[in-house]
Amino acid sequence: MAAEQGYSCLAEGSVDVPAYSPEGSLTLSPCSPGLCLISPAIPEPHWLSSAPPPPASPSEMTVTLEELLAPITEKLKYLLKKAEDFQTYLLYSRDRMQKEQFAKAMPTFLQMCQPYFHHLESTARSCTPCLRPPQEPVRRRLLEISQQLACQLEQLVLMYASFSFVSLDDTDPFSVSCFFCGKFWLNESHQVSIFRYCISAPYTAAHVPHNLYKKMRWNLGILEGPAGRNQTHRTEYYFLCFRDTGDETTVKMQKLWSIGRWVPVEPDSEHNSDVLSWILCRQPKGDYQQLLTIGFEEPSHTSATDLLVQLLNVQNSGLLNRESSGQGSSGEQGQ
Repeated sequence: MAAEQGYSCLAEGSVDVPAYSPEGSLTLSPCSPGLCLISPAIPEPHWLSSAPPPPASPSEMTVTLEELLAPITEKLKYLLKKAEDFQTYLLYSRDRMQKEQFAKAMPTFLQMCQPYFHHLESTARSCTPCLRPPQEPVRRRLLEISQQLACQLEQLVLMYASFSFVSLDDTDPFSVSCFFCGKFWLNESHQVSIFRYCISAPYTAAHVPHNLYKKMRWNLGILEGPAGRNQTHRTEYYFLCFRDTGDETTVKMQKLWSIGRWVPVEPDSEHNSDVLSWILCRQPKGDYQQLLTIGFEEPSHTSATDLLVQLLNVQNSGLLNRESSGQGSSGEQGQ
C-alpha cells in the first residue's frame, strides 16, 4: 500500500531479522515478542507471563519497575548512544566521505531499532490468549520508552535531511520520510503496525484533499475467515492528520488534528482485484474518512495510538453486535 499511495518508508516486513547475528538472535511471533536486539539473549522476565503482585509501597514499586525493566532500559541507552554517535559524526567530522557513509548507514540503524520497537509495543499493547498486557505501571513505562526512542530517531533523520544527506520526499522511493515504530495484536485477527512521519507530509502526492497533512500511519492487518490455512488477509490504513484552518488572510493558521481512514478511490482495491489497473495507474487516488476529531493540540506518538486502539475496539464491538443481532433475527425467522 505504501507504494500504491506513493508512500516511502522502511518496510514493515523488515522487522524480522536474520536467524544469526554476531551478537544475538531474535524470533518474533504473535505469541512471543522478541526481547534481544543486539546483546546476547536475555531470559524472559517473569512479568511477561504473569504479572507481579502489587507492591507494598511506592518506593517498592519504583525498585520493582527498575529491576523488571533493567534489560530494556539498557538497550534503550545503547540505541540512544548510537543515535548520538551518528549526530556527532555529522556535526564534527570534517571528512565528507565519512559523513556520506554514515548517511548511508542511518536507514540500517533505523531498521536495527525495529525489533526493539516491536517488543515494546507488543508487550505493552497486545491482547490475545497468548499475550496479555502487563500491569499499568509497566505498560506506561514501556510506552514512554517507545516514545522517547521515536522522538530521538526523528531528530536524527531531520538532522541528516537538513544537510541534504537523506530525502524526506514522500514520493521518493529511497527517502526516509517515515519509519517503523512497532506492531501489536489488537486481538487474534487484527494486528496494528505503527509508522511515524519525520515531517508532516501532504496526505496524497496530488495534495488532495486540500490542506490535509499526515503525521502518523497505522496499517491494520486483518485475518478473515475461520482459523486455518484458508484465512484471507487484507489491510486497512489509518492516519493521524491535521488540517490547516483559516484562509490566506489568516496570520497564523491553527492545526485541527484528527484520525481517519484511507478510502481508495482509483483504483478501488475493495471492489477491483485487477492488478493491471494498478500497473496502469500513474498515481492512485484516495479520500480521507475522518473518524475522530482530536482538537488543536497535537497528540503524542503514544496518545495517538491509544486513541486509535479505542476507536478500533468500538468499531469491532459494533460489528460484533450487528452480527449477533443478524444471527438472532435469522433464528427468529427460522422458527
